Amino acid sequence: MYTTDRQVRKLRMEYQRDGRILGAAMKADMDRRTAAKYLKTDRFPSETRRDRFWRTRVNPFAAHWAQIEQWLTAEPGLEAKTLFEALLREHPGAYHEGQLRTLQRQVRRWRALFGPDQEIYFSQHHVPGERLQTDFTHCGSLKITLLGQPYDFQLCHSVLTYSNWEHSTRCQSESLLALRQGLQSTLVALGHVPVQHWTDHSTAATHQVETSGGERGFNRRYLEVCSHFGMDPRTIQVRKPHENGDVESANGAFKNRLDQALRLRGGRDFDSIDALDTFLREVEKRANEPRRKRLNGELARMRPLAVALIPDYLEEGVTVSKNSTIQCDRRAYSVPSRLIGERVRTRRYEEVVEVWFGGVLQLSMPRLTGERLHAINYRHVIGSLVRKPHAFSRYKFREDLFPSLAFRRAYDRLCADLSERQATLEYLGILHQAARDREDRVEAALATLEAQKVLPRLAALREFLPDLDPVCPPRLRPLEADLPSYDSLLQVEEVEA
Repeated sequence: MYTTDRQVRKLRMEYQRDGRILGAAMKADMDRRTAAKYLKTDRFPSETRRDRFWRTRVNPFAAHWAQIEQWLTAEPGLEAKTLFEALLREHPGAYHEGQLRTLQRQVRRWRALFGPDQEIYFSQHHVPGERLQTDFTHCGSLKITLLGQPYDFQLCHSVLTYSNWEHSTRCQSESLLALRQGLQSTLVALGHVPVQHWTDHSTAATHQVETSGGERGFNRRYLEVCSHFGMDPRTIQVRKPHENGDVESANGAFKNRLDQALRLRGGRDFDSIDALDTFLREVEKRANEPRRKRLNGELARMRPLAVALIPDYLEEGVTVSKNSTIQCDRRAYSVPSRLIGERVRTRRYEEVVEVWFGGVLQLSMPRLTGERLHAINYRHVIGSLVRKPHAFSRYKFREDLFPSLAFRRAYDRLCADLSERQATLEYLGILHQAARDREDRVEAALATLEAQKVLPRLAALREFLPDLDPVCPPRLRPLEADLPSYDSLLQVEEVEA
Protein backbone atom coordinates (compact mmCIF):
# COMPACT_ATOMS: atom_id res chain seq x y z
CA MET A 1 0.00 0.00 0.00
CA TYR A 2 1.41 3.38 -1.05
CA THR A 3 1.75 6.25 1.40
CA THR A 4 0.14 9.41 0.06
CA ASP A 5 1.19 13.03 0.40
CA ARG A 6 -2.00 13.68 2.36
CA GLN A 7 -1.04 11.11 5.00
CA VAL A 8 2.40 12.66 5.40
CA ARG A 9 0.90 16.14 5.87
CA LYS A 10 -1.43 14.74 8.50
CA LEU A 11 1.51 12.98 10.20
CA ARG A 12 3.60 16.16 10.45
CA MET A 13 0.68 18.21 11.69
CA GLU A 14 -0.11 15.72 14.49
CA TYR A 15 3.57 15.33 15.39
CA GLN A 16 3.96 19.10 15.84
CA ARG A 17 1.13 19.09 18.38
CA ASP A 18 2.55 16.65 20.98
CA GLY A 19 5.84 15.29 19.54
CA ARG A 20 4.69 11.64 19.85
CA ILE A 21 5.55 9.57 16.74
CA LEU A 22 3.28 6.63 17.56
CA GLY A 23 0.17 8.76 18.15
CA ALA A 24 0.82 10.83 15.00
CA ALA A 25 1.40 7.65 12.93
CA MET A 26 -1.88 6.11 14.14
CA LYS A 27 -3.84 9.27 13.29
CA ALA A 28 -2.20 9.40 9.84
CA ASP A 29 -2.98 5.66 9.32
CA MET A 30 0.60 4.50 8.69
CA ASP A 31 3.26 2.29 10.30
CA ARG A 32 5.52 3.83 12.99
CA ARG A 33 8.71 3.07 11.05
CA THR A 34 7.27 4.64 7.91
CA ALA A 35 6.27 7.68 9.96
CA ALA A 36 9.77 7.99 11.40
CA LYS A 37 11.25 7.83 7.90
CA TYR A 38 9.13 10.74 6.62
CA LEU A 39 9.72 12.80 9.76
CA LYS A 40 13.46 12.68 9.10
CA THR A 41 13.07 14.32 5.67
CA ASP A 42 11.18 17.26 4.17
CA ARG A 43 10.22 15.35 1.01
CA PHE A 44 6.79 13.91 0.19
CA PRO A 45 6.11 10.42 -1.24
CA SER A 46 5.38 11.87 -4.68
CA GLU A 47 8.87 13.40 -4.67
CA THR A 48 10.67 10.20 -3.68
CA ARG A 49 8.77 7.66 -5.81
CA ARG A 50 10.57 6.56 -8.96
CA ASP A 51 8.91 5.39 -12.18
CA ARG A 52 9.39 1.69 -12.85
CA PHE A 53 10.69 0.76 -16.27
CA TRP A 54 11.55 -2.85 -15.61
CA ARG A 55 9.24 -5.87 -15.80
CA THR A 56 8.29 -7.81 -12.69
CA ARG A 57 7.12 -10.82 -14.69
CA VAL A 58 8.28 -12.61 -17.80
CA ASN A 59 6.58 -11.32 -20.95
CA PRO A 60 4.49 -14.32 -22.18
CA PHE A 61 4.44 -12.86 -25.73
CA ALA A 62 8.20 -12.26 -26.03
CA ALA A 63 8.70 -15.21 -28.40
CA HIS A 64 6.24 -13.82 -30.95
CA TRP A 65 6.30 -10.08 -30.19
CA ALA A 66 8.20 -9.35 -33.41
CA GLN A 67 5.34 -10.91 -35.37
CA ILE A 68 2.79 -8.88 -33.42
CA GLU A 69 4.70 -5.65 -34.12
CA GLN A 70 4.82 -6.56 -37.80
CA TRP A 71 1.04 -6.94 -37.87
CA LEU A 72 0.50 -3.67 -36.02
CA THR A 73 2.93 -1.78 -38.26
CA ALA A 74 1.21 -3.03 -41.41
CA GLU A 75 -2.32 -2.38 -40.05
CA PRO A 76 -2.43 -0.18 -36.90
CA GLY A 77 -6.21 -0.54 -36.67
CA LEU A 78 -6.05 -4.22 -35.68
CA GLU A 79 -7.58 -4.92 -32.28
CA ALA A 80 -5.71 -6.86 -29.60
CA LYS A 81 -8.43 -9.53 -29.56
CA THR A 82 -8.00 -10.12 -33.29
CA LEU A 83 -4.22 -10.46 -32.83
CA PHE A 84 -4.72 -12.85 -29.91
CA GLU A 85 -7.05 -15.08 -31.94
CA ALA A 86 -4.46 -15.14 -34.76
CA LEU A 87 -1.76 -16.22 -32.28
CA LEU A 88 -3.98 -19.03 -31.00
CA ARG A 89 -4.48 -20.30 -34.56
CA GLU A 90 -0.82 -20.07 -35.62
CA HIS A 91 0.71 -21.29 -32.34
CA PRO A 92 -1.65 -23.88 -30.79
CA GLY A 93 -1.01 -24.54 -27.11
CA ALA A 94 1.35 -21.59 -26.65
CA TYR A 95 -1.27 -19.30 -25.07
CA HIS A 96 -4.49 -19.54 -23.09
CA GLU A 97 -7.60 -17.34 -22.89
CA GLY A 98 -6.56 -15.68 -19.61
CA GLN A 99 -3.68 -13.85 -21.34
CA LEU A 100 -5.88 -11.67 -23.56
CA ARG A 101 -5.91 -8.79 -21.07
CA THR A 102 -2.08 -8.86 -20.91
CA LEU A 103 -1.85 -8.56 -24.68
CA GLN A 104 -4.38 -5.70 -24.69
CA ARG A 105 -2.22 -3.71 -22.24
CA GLN A 106 0.93 -4.31 -24.30
CA VAL A 107 -0.78 -3.33 -27.58
CA ARG A 108 -2.12 -0.15 -25.94
CA ARG A 109 1.40 0.71 -24.74
CA TRP A 110 2.84 0.03 -28.22
CA ARG A 111 0.27 2.35 -29.82
CA ALA A 112 1.15 5.11 -27.32
CA LEU A 113 4.89 4.76 -28.10
CA PHE A 114 5.00 3.86 -31.79
CA GLY A 115 1.43 4.07 -33.15
CA PRO A 116 0.07 6.66 -35.60
CA ASP A 117 -1.15 10.07 -34.53
CA GLN A 118 -4.76 10.14 -33.36
CA GLU A 119 -7.44 12.62 -34.29
CA ILE A 120 -7.65 15.63 -31.98
CA TYR A 121 -11.01 17.07 -30.92
CA PHE A 122 -10.92 20.82 -30.39
CA SER A 123 -13.23 22.43 -27.85
CA GLN A 124 -15.36 25.12 -29.48
CA HIS A 125 -16.40 28.56 -28.27
CA HIS A 126 -20.14 28.96 -28.85
CA VAL A 127 -21.53 32.38 -29.72
CA PRO A 128 -25.00 33.19 -28.33
CA GLY A 129 -27.75 33.09 -30.96
CA GLU A 130 -25.47 31.89 -33.74
CA ARG A 131 -25.90 28.14 -34.21
CA LEU A 132 -28.88 25.76 -34.18
CA GLN A 133 -28.12 22.06 -34.75
CA THR A 134 -30.71 19.51 -35.91
CA ASP A 135 -30.54 15.73 -36.05
CA PHE A 136 -32.88 12.74 -36.18
CA THR A 137 -32.88 10.04 -33.51
CA HIS A 138 -34.77 6.74 -33.31
CA CYS A 139 -36.92 6.06 -30.22
CA GLY A 140 -37.58 2.34 -30.62
CA SER A 141 -35.45 1.58 -27.56
CA LEU A 142 -38.05 3.35 -25.37
CA LYS A 143 -40.57 0.56 -26.18
CA ILE A 144 -43.54 2.93 -26.25
CA THR A 145 -46.92 1.46 -27.22
CA LEU A 146 -50.21 2.94 -28.44
CA LEU A 147 -53.27 1.08 -27.14
CA GLY A 148 -51.06 -1.92 -26.50
CA GLN A 149 -49.46 -1.97 -29.97
CA PRO A 150 -45.72 -1.23 -30.45
CA TYR A 151 -45.16 2.28 -31.79
CA ASP A 152 -41.78 3.01 -33.30
CA PHE A 153 -41.08 6.64 -34.13
CA GLN A 154 -38.27 9.17 -34.51
CA LEU A 155 -37.61 12.64 -33.18
CA CYS A 156 -36.44 15.60 -35.20
CA HIS A 157 -34.29 17.09 -32.46
CA SER A 158 -32.90 20.65 -32.47
CA VAL A 159 -30.45 22.22 -29.99
CA LEU A 160 -29.04 25.74 -29.55
CA THR A 161 -25.34 25.15 -28.97
CA TYR A 162 -24.81 28.06 -26.53
CA SER A 163 -27.66 27.50 -24.06
CA ASN A 164 -28.37 23.82 -24.95
CA TRP A 165 -32.07 24.72 -25.20
CA GLU A 166 -33.75 21.89 -27.10
CA HIS A 167 -36.94 21.19 -28.99
CA SER A 168 -38.16 18.04 -30.76
CA THR A 169 -41.04 16.94 -32.97
CA ARG A 170 -42.26 13.40 -33.49
CA CYS A 171 -41.89 12.02 -37.02
CA GLN A 172 -41.78 8.66 -38.81
CA SER A 173 -38.82 9.10 -41.16
CA GLU A 174 -35.77 11.27 -41.92
CA SER A 175 -37.53 13.11 -44.73
CA LEU A 176 -37.45 16.68 -45.94
CA LEU A 177 -41.02 17.06 -44.70
CA ALA A 178 -40.00 15.95 -41.21
CA LEU A 179 -36.99 18.28 -41.21
CA ARG A 180 -39.05 21.21 -42.46
CA GLN A 181 -41.82 20.58 -39.94
CA GLY A 182 -39.33 20.09 -37.08
CA LEU A 183 -37.33 23.20 -37.96
CA GLN A 184 -40.41 25.40 -38.27
CA SER A 185 -41.81 24.07 -34.99
CA THR A 186 -38.51 24.90 -33.28
CA LEU A 187 -38.47 28.46 -34.63
CA VAL A 188 -42.09 28.99 -33.58
CA ALA A 189 -41.27 27.74 -30.06
CA LEU A 190 -38.32 30.15 -29.93
CA GLY A 191 -40.05 33.08 -31.58
CA HIS A 192 -36.62 34.02 -32.95
CA VAL A 193 -34.27 32.92 -35.73
CA PRO A 194 -30.58 31.96 -35.23
CA VAL A 195 -27.91 32.89 -37.76
CA GLN A 196 -26.92 29.36 -38.82
CA HIS A 197 -28.66 26.00 -39.10
CA TRP A 198 -26.43 22.91 -38.99
CA THR A 199 -27.37 19.38 -40.11
CA ASP A 200 -25.57 16.16 -40.92
CA HIS A 201 -25.58 14.59 -44.40
CA SER A 202 -29.02 13.01 -44.25
CA THR A 203 -30.91 12.94 -47.56
CA ALA A 204 -33.45 15.31 -46.04
CA ALA A 205 -31.01 18.21 -46.45
CA THR A 206 -28.29 17.04 -48.87
CA HIS A 207 -27.71 14.94 -51.98
CA GLN A 208 -24.73 13.43 -53.74
CA VAL A 209 -22.95 15.78 -56.13
CA GLU A 210 -21.85 13.72 -59.14
CA THR A 211 -18.86 15.88 -60.10
CA SER A 212 -17.50 16.47 -56.60
CA GLY A 213 -15.86 13.15 -55.77
CA GLY A 214 -18.08 12.22 -52.83
CA GLU A 215 -19.03 15.70 -51.69
CA ARG A 216 -22.69 16.34 -50.88
CA GLY A 217 -24.66 19.48 -51.72
CA PHE A 218 -27.83 20.93 -50.25
CA ASN A 219 -31.23 20.02 -51.67
CA ARG A 220 -33.02 22.84 -53.46
CA ARG A 221 -36.13 22.62 -51.27
CA TYR A 222 -34.06 22.65 -48.09
CA LEU A 223 -32.25 25.78 -49.31
CA GLU A 224 -35.64 27.39 -49.95
CA VAL A 225 -36.66 26.72 -46.33
CA CYS A 226 -33.46 28.24 -44.96
CA SER A 227 -33.79 31.23 -47.30
CA HIS A 228 -37.40 31.78 -46.24
CA PHE A 229 -36.42 32.04 -42.56
CA GLY A 230 -33.16 33.88 -43.29
CA MET A 231 -30.75 31.25 -41.93
CA ASP A 232 -27.36 30.27 -43.28
CA PRO A 233 -27.38 26.49 -44.02
CA ARG A 234 -24.29 24.64 -42.81
CA THR A 235 -23.34 20.97 -42.70
CA ILE A 236 -20.63 18.86 -41.12
CA GLN A 237 -18.01 16.83 -42.95
CA VAL A 238 -18.96 13.41 -44.28
CA ARG A 239 -18.67 10.71 -41.56
CA LYS A 240 -17.75 13.30 -38.89
CA PRO A 241 -20.75 13.21 -36.51
CA HIS A 242 -18.70 14.74 -33.67
CA GLU A 243 -18.84 18.06 -35.54
CA ASN A 244 -22.56 18.08 -34.70
CA GLY A 245 -21.62 17.05 -31.18
CA ASP A 246 -24.07 19.16 -29.17
CA VAL A 247 -27.19 17.65 -30.71
CA GLU A 248 -25.59 14.18 -30.96
CA SER A 249 -24.96 14.10 -27.21
CA ALA A 250 -28.34 15.73 -26.51
CA ASN A 251 -30.07 12.89 -28.39
CA GLY A 252 -28.95 10.31 -25.85
CA ALA A 253 -29.52 12.61 -22.87
CA PHE A 254 -33.08 13.47 -23.95
CA LYS A 255 -34.00 9.82 -24.61
CA ASN A 256 -32.63 8.95 -21.17
CA ARG A 257 -34.88 11.68 -19.71
CA LEU A 258 -37.82 10.15 -21.54
CA ASP A 259 -36.96 6.69 -20.23
CA GLN A 260 -36.75 7.94 -16.65
CA ALA A 261 -40.04 9.83 -17.02
CA LEU A 262 -41.70 6.68 -18.40
CA ARG A 263 -40.43 4.68 -15.43
CA LEU A 264 -41.79 7.30 -13.05
CA ARG A 265 -45.07 7.32 -14.97
CA GLY A 266 -45.42 3.60 -14.31
CA GLY A 267 -46.20 2.58 -17.88
CA ARG A 268 -45.18 3.04 -21.51
CA ASP A 269 -48.62 2.72 -23.11
CA PHE A 270 -50.54 5.78 -24.36
CA ASP A 271 -54.17 6.15 -25.36
CA SER A 272 -53.50 8.37 -28.37
CA ILE A 273 -50.88 10.25 -30.36
CA ASP A 274 -51.99 13.48 -28.68
CA ALA A 275 -51.32 11.98 -25.24
CA LEU A 276 -47.82 10.96 -26.35
CA ASP A 277 -47.09 14.42 -27.78
CA THR A 278 -48.25 16.02 -24.52
CA PHE A 279 -45.90 13.74 -22.59
CA LEU A 280 -42.97 14.69 -24.86
CA ARG A 281 -43.68 18.40 -24.40
CA GLU A 282 -43.78 18.06 -20.60
CA VAL A 283 -40.43 16.26 -20.45
CA GLU A 284 -38.92 18.83 -22.82
CA LYS A 285 -40.25 21.74 -20.74
CA ARG A 286 -38.70 20.36 -17.56
CA ALA A 287 -35.37 19.85 -19.35
CA ASN A 288 -35.31 23.47 -20.59
CA GLU A 289 -36.16 25.15 -17.27
CA PRO A 290 -32.53 25.36 -15.98
CA ARG A 291 -31.43 26.79 -19.35
CA ARG A 292 -33.75 29.79 -19.30
CA LYS A 293 -31.11 32.31 -18.21
CA ARG A 294 -28.65 31.44 -21.00
CA LEU A 295 -31.53 31.18 -23.48
CA ASN A 296 -32.57 34.75 -22.71
CA GLY A 297 -29.04 35.83 -23.60
CA GLU A 298 -29.38 34.07 -26.95
CA LEU A 299 -32.82 35.47 -27.70
CA ALA A 300 -31.49 39.00 -27.18
CA ARG A 301 -29.04 38.44 -30.07
CA MET A 302 -31.42 36.68 -32.48
CA ARG A 303 -33.81 38.19 -34.98
CA PRO A 304 -37.53 37.88 -34.12
CA LEU A 305 -39.49 35.43 -36.27
CA ALA A 306 -41.33 37.88 -38.51
CA VAL A 307 -42.03 35.86 -41.68
CA ALA A 308 -45.11 33.84 -42.57
CA LEU A 309 -45.05 30.14 -41.80
CA ILE A 310 -44.62 27.69 -44.67
CA PRO A 311 -47.17 24.91 -45.30
CA ASP A 312 -46.36 21.65 -43.55
CA TYR A 313 -46.96 19.69 -46.74
CA LEU A 314 -45.57 19.37 -50.26
CA GLU A 315 -48.07 19.75 -53.09
CA GLU A 316 -47.81 18.48 -56.65
CA GLY A 317 -50.09 17.67 -59.57
CA VAL A 318 -50.32 14.09 -60.87
CA THR A 319 -52.50 12.22 -63.35
CA VAL A 320 -54.47 9.16 -62.25
CA SER A 321 -53.30 6.20 -64.33
CA LYS A 322 -55.45 3.52 -65.96
CA ASN A 323 -54.53 1.29 -63.00
CA SER A 324 -56.45 3.74 -60.76
CA THR A 325 -53.20 4.69 -59.04
CA ILE A 326 -51.13 7.82 -58.58
CA GLN A 327 -47.38 8.25 -58.00
CA CYS A 328 -46.42 10.29 -54.95
CA ASP A 329 -42.81 10.44 -53.77
CA ARG A 330 -41.98 7.44 -56.03
CA ARG A 331 -44.67 5.34 -54.34
CA ALA A 332 -47.98 4.09 -55.75
CA TYR A 333 -51.32 4.82 -54.06
CA SER A 334 -54.74 3.68 -55.28
CA VAL A 335 -57.60 6.17 -55.71
CA PRO A 336 -61.28 5.76 -56.67
CA SER A 337 -61.57 4.61 -60.28
CA ARG A 338 -63.89 7.53 -61.14
CA LEU A 339 -60.76 9.72 -61.14
CA ILE A 340 -58.93 7.74 -63.85
CA GLY A 341 -57.42 10.11 -66.42
CA GLU A 342 -58.01 13.20 -64.29
CA ARG A 343 -55.34 15.60 -63.03
CA VAL A 344 -55.41 15.68 -59.23
CA ARG A 345 -53.41 17.53 -56.57
CA THR A 346 -51.59 15.61 -53.84
CA ARG A 347 -50.60 17.08 -50.49
CA ARG A 348 -47.86 15.03 -48.86
CA TYR A 349 -47.68 15.56 -45.11
CA GLU A 350 -45.25 13.82 -42.78
CA GLU A 351 -47.82 11.17 -41.83
CA VAL A 352 -50.61 11.32 -44.44
CA VAL A 353 -51.17 11.90 -48.15
CA GLU A 354 -54.25 13.80 -49.30
CA VAL A 355 -55.76 13.74 -52.80
CA TRP A 356 -57.67 16.83 -53.98
CA PHE A 357 -59.75 17.28 -57.14
CA GLY A 358 -61.73 20.37 -58.09
CA GLY A 359 -60.79 21.98 -54.77
CA VAL A 360 -62.48 19.14 -52.84
CA LEU A 361 -60.67 16.58 -50.68
CA GLN A 362 -61.23 13.13 -52.21
CA LEU A 363 -59.38 10.90 -49.75
CA SER A 364 -56.65 10.83 -47.12
CA MET A 365 -54.32 7.85 -46.51
CA PRO A 366 -51.22 7.07 -44.42
CA ARG A 367 -47.95 8.06 -46.09
CA LEU A 368 -45.70 5.14 -47.00
CA THR A 369 -42.17 5.05 -45.58
CA GLY A 370 -39.26 2.63 -45.56
CA GLU A 371 -39.33 -0.23 -48.06
CA ARG A 372 -43.08 -0.10 -48.77
CA LEU A 373 -43.57 1.15 -52.31
CA HIS A 374 -47.32 0.77 -52.85
CA ALA A 375 -50.63 0.96 -50.98
CA ILE A 376 -53.68 -0.40 -52.80
CA ASN A 377 -57.09 -0.10 -51.14
CA TYR A 378 -59.20 -3.05 -52.28
CA ARG A 379 -62.32 -0.87 -52.15
CA HIS A 380 -60.97 1.14 -55.10
CA VAL A 381 -60.46 -1.86 -57.42
CA ILE A 382 -62.82 -4.61 -56.27
CA GLY A 383 -65.66 -3.53 -58.58
CA SER A 384 -63.50 -3.97 -61.68
CA LEU A 385 -61.95 -7.20 -60.37
CA VAL A 386 -65.40 -8.76 -59.89
CA ARG A 387 -66.05 -8.06 -63.58
CA LYS A 388 -62.53 -9.22 -64.58
CA PRO A 389 -61.70 -12.05 -62.13
CA HIS A 390 -58.94 -13.52 -64.30
CA ALA A 391 -56.81 -10.41 -63.60
CA PHE A 392 -56.56 -11.34 -59.90
CA SER A 393 -54.08 -14.23 -60.14
CA ARG A 394 -51.31 -12.14 -61.73
CA TYR A 395 -52.24 -8.72 -60.39
CA LYS A 396 -49.06 -6.77 -59.63
CA PHE A 397 -50.40 -5.58 -56.26
CA ARG A 398 -52.33 -8.73 -55.35
CA GLU A 399 -50.84 -8.97 -51.84
CA ASP A 400 -52.47 -5.65 -50.97
CA LEU A 401 -55.89 -7.27 -51.56
CA PHE A 402 -55.66 -9.26 -48.32
CA PRO A 403 -56.74 -6.74 -45.67
CA SER A 404 -55.75 -9.04 -42.79
CA LEU A 405 -54.47 -12.51 -42.02
CA ALA A 406 -58.07 -13.80 -41.78
CA PHE A 407 -58.68 -12.94 -45.46
CA ARG A 408 -55.39 -14.54 -46.50
CA ARG A 409 -56.20 -17.75 -44.63
CA ALA A 410 -59.67 -17.83 -46.16
CA TYR A 411 -58.23 -17.57 -49.68
CA ASP A 412 -55.68 -20.32 -48.99
CA ARG A 413 -58.45 -22.63 -47.73
CA LEU A 414 -60.50 -21.93 -50.85
CA CYS A 415 -57.51 -22.71 -53.08
CA ALA A 416 -56.94 -26.01 -51.23
CA ASP A 417 -60.52 -27.26 -51.77
CA LEU A 418 -61.59 -25.61 -55.04
CA SER A 419 -60.16 -24.96 -58.48
CA GLU A 420 -58.15 -21.78 -58.95
CA ARG A 421 -60.94 -20.14 -60.93
CA GLN A 422 -63.65 -21.02 -58.42
CA ALA A 423 -61.47 -20.01 -55.46
CA THR A 424 -60.82 -16.63 -57.08
CA LEU A 425 -64.52 -16.03 -57.73
CA GLU A 426 -65.43 -16.94 -54.15
CA TYR A 427 -62.69 -14.78 -52.62
CA LEU A 428 -63.51 -11.76 -54.79
CA GLY A 429 -67.13 -12.15 -53.69
CA ILE A 430 -66.00 -12.11 -50.04
CA LEU A 431 -63.86 -9.02 -50.69
CA HIS A 432 -66.78 -7.33 -52.46
CA GLN A 433 -68.96 -8.11 -49.44
CA ALA A 434 -66.35 -6.50 -47.16
CA ALA A 435 -66.31 -3.39 -49.34
CA ARG A 436 -70.12 -3.04 -49.21
CA ASP A 437 -70.45 -4.16 -45.60
CA ARG A 438 -68.15 -3.48 -42.66
CA GLU A 439 -64.76 -5.18 -42.96
CA ASP A 440 -64.70 -6.09 -39.27
CA ARG A 441 -68.04 -7.96 -39.61
CA VAL A 442 -66.73 -10.00 -42.54
CA GLU A 443 -63.50 -10.73 -40.69
CA ALA A 444 -65.46 -11.93 -37.65
CA ALA A 445 -67.57 -14.21 -39.86
CA LEU A 446 -64.44 -15.68 -41.47
CA ALA A 447 -63.00 -16.41 -38.03
CA THR A 448 -66.25 -18.19 -37.05
CA LEU A 449 -66.21 -20.28 -40.24
CA GLU A 450 -62.62 -21.29 -39.62
CA ALA A 451 -63.33 -22.21 -36.01
CA GLN A 452 -66.22 -24.44 -37.12
CA LYS A 453 -64.16 -25.87 -40.01
CA VAL A 454 -66.60 -24.62 -42.62
CA LEU A 455 -65.27 -23.74 -46.06
CA PRO A 456 -65.50 -19.91 -46.37
CA ARG A 457 -67.64 -19.70 -49.49
CA LEU A 458 -69.65 -16.53 -50.05
CA ALA A 459 -73.02 -18.18 -49.33
CA ALA A 460 -71.74 -19.62 -46.05
CA LEU A 461 -70.20 -16.28 -45.12
CA ARG A 462 -73.50 -14.46 -45.48
CA GLU A 463 -75.16 -16.96 -43.15
CA PHE A 464 -72.52 -16.36 -40.46
CA LEU A 465 -72.37 -12.59 -40.74
CA PRO A 466 -73.11 -11.10 -37.30
CA ASP A 467 -76.37 -9.20 -37.06
CA LEU A 468 -76.10 -5.47 -37.35
CA ASP A 469 -77.18 -3.37 -34.43
CA PRO A 470 -80.89 -2.52 -34.86
CA VAL A 471 -81.42 0.97 -36.20
CA CYS A 472 -83.99 2.85 -34.16
CA PRO A 473 -85.80 5.58 -36.16
CA PRO A 474 -86.05 8.92 -34.37
CA ARG A 475 -89.25 9.66 -32.54
CA LEU A 476 -91.20 12.60 -33.98
CA ARG A 477 -93.59 14.76 -32.05
CA PRO A 478 -97.20 14.56 -33.29
CA LEU A 479 -98.28 17.39 -35.51
CA GLU A 480 -100.54 19.80 -33.69
CA ALA A 481 -102.51 21.93 -36.15
CA ASP A 482 -103.56 25.45 -35.06
CA LEU A 483 -106.93 25.82 -36.80
CA PRO A 484 -107.50 29.53 -35.91
CA SER A 485 -104.27 30.42 -37.75
CA TYR A 486 -105.71 28.83 -40.92
CA ASP A 487 -108.93 30.88 -40.48
CA SER A 488 -106.90 34.08 -40.27
CA LEU A 489 -105.13 33.18 -43.52
CA LEU A 490 -108.47 32.63 -45.26
CA GLN A 491 -109.78 35.97 -44.00
CA VAL A 492 -106.69 37.73 -45.43
CA GLU A 493 -107.31 36.15 -48.84
CA GLU A 494 -110.98 37.30 -48.82
CA VAL A 495 -109.95 40.91 -48.03
CA GLU A 496 -107.38 40.95 -50.84
CA ALA A 497 -109.91 39.56 -53.28
